[in-house]
Amino acid sequence: MSADFASRLERARRRMTDLGVDVLLLSVGADLPYLTGYEAMPLERLTMLVLPRDGGATLVVPRLEAPRVVERSDAFAIRPWAETEDPVGIVAALAGTPAVAAIGDRTWARFLVELSAAMPGVSFSTASSVTGPMRAVKDPHEIDMLRQAARAADVVANELLTGGIDLVGRSEAHVAAQIEGHMRAAGHARVNFVIVAAGENAASPHHEPGDRVIEPGEVVLCDLGGSVVDEDGIGYCSDMTRCIWLGTPPPEAAEIYAVVQRANEASTAAVAVDVTCESIDAAARGAITDAGYGEYFVHRTGHGIGIEEHEEPYLVAGNLQRLVAGNAFSIEPGVYLPGRFGFRLEDIVVLTEAGPDVLTGTDRALAVLEP
Repeated sequence: MSADFASRLERARRRMTDLGVDVLLLSVGADLPYLTGYEAMPLERLTMLVLPRDGGATLVVPRLEAPRVVERSDAFAIRPWAETEDPVGIVAALAGTPAVAAIGDRTWARFLVELSAAMPGVSFSTASSVTGPMRAVKDPHEIDMLRQAARAADVVANELLTGGIDLVGRSEAHVAAQIEGHMRAAGHARVNFVIVAAGENAASPHHEPGDRVIEPGEVVLCDLGGSVVDEDGIGYCSDMTRCIWLGTPPPEAAEIYAVVQRANEASTAAVAVDVTCESIDAAARGAITDAGYGEYFVHRTGHGIGIEEHEEPYLVAGNLQRLVAGNAFSIEPGVYLPGRFGFRLEDIVVLTEAGPDVLTGTDRALAVLEP
């Protein structure tokens, strides 16, 4: 099933009307493929969708990149520009005389500066105010793609947890490289990241795999994420974390992992339509704090996921946004003891009217492998 880009553009116009935005300007970043099916290369040459609120849509694209664009005449026109033309001037002319322009959050600063000069008197706001809430509510096609991505991640995680990928005596970087190969074999078109963190490195949530050799008697934390691509060429992300102990875990480690697992279960159970994002975070944080490890849970409980690994909604204290059916996000509590070890347990959840649908199915217990 293909995305209905014309419908998405109309939804964007309705939001623009509600927000008082006259024109939407999208360059590199996930908003552009979400609305057009085209993912721009991050070049010094400007690519920009010009979407006026009162109708019409034009994708301004370098002529040499135009062959990569799938024409969708029901949704937008294509305006290729030649090397001797001024793309900023083209965009400004297509935008007309707006009072408020919402520009893509990832747009390069140089283009915003040039557009500001070419469109004097225009007030610029961020495009995410328009597109963020739209992208946060997944349609059935997007949910199906997220499910496919989660299944591909499950294949790799199961291989890790059952000893299908050798760990002991190998460096984190070598294991990470092997995981990348397994991810592609499982159906990921792109590998977005692989974290392999052994022993004390597992206490760093975003550890970069390095030369550290994995030894018996320690934890290996593996966090992996990639993209599965649909027929329109749009990638949808996987993201999951599982932990392995090489040998018999000491009682303290087993106890802490059990706390993390309870936090994962408590926050997942709290997921429901109309609850606030911060309440999900509070459920996970409460379980960890009650066990005496609150200061070692150093990040939010979760983030939205879709075309990007991190997008709305964010499950964090202070976010009073209420969840709706179609929201997709991670649940990933963790405890990190500096200089010693850390644990994180991450799943991807889609909220339905009936409650949470957990897409990732790999065993959530601490995997114990004999070294």
